Amino acid sequence: MSSLALLEQMSTYSTEMVDAARANDWDRLTRLERQVASLRDRMGVEDALGAPGRGLRMSEEEKQQKVALIRRILDDDKEVRVHTEPWMDSVRKMLGGTAQESKVRKLYSSNEGS
Repeated sequence: MSSLALLEQMSTYSTEMVDAARANDWDRLTRLERQVASLRDRMGVEDALGAPGRGLRMSEEEKQQKVALIRRILDDDKEVRVHTEPWMDSVRKMLGGTAQESKVRKLYSSNEGS
């Protein structure tokens, strides 16, 4: 599969990731992230080896398509972050509060025996 075809598939998944993030469907978002990562890794390998039957040259039209796809993927990533970052912040606060609570309990339980 060419890097352009891989980018097209990544773009499709990134659009689905936006939908999943908007719906707070974290399981689906995680699955799609793994699929994108797999394609990204595959693209890196294929680019390093060179596409079979083709040189590393791309037509001007292919370059423009590639740039447009990358921009769309980056825009989708920004949109996903709009939805995931507040959720991640609340999880961090919750976990931080739990860790702090645990420290306080340990401190008080160690002082009870004194």
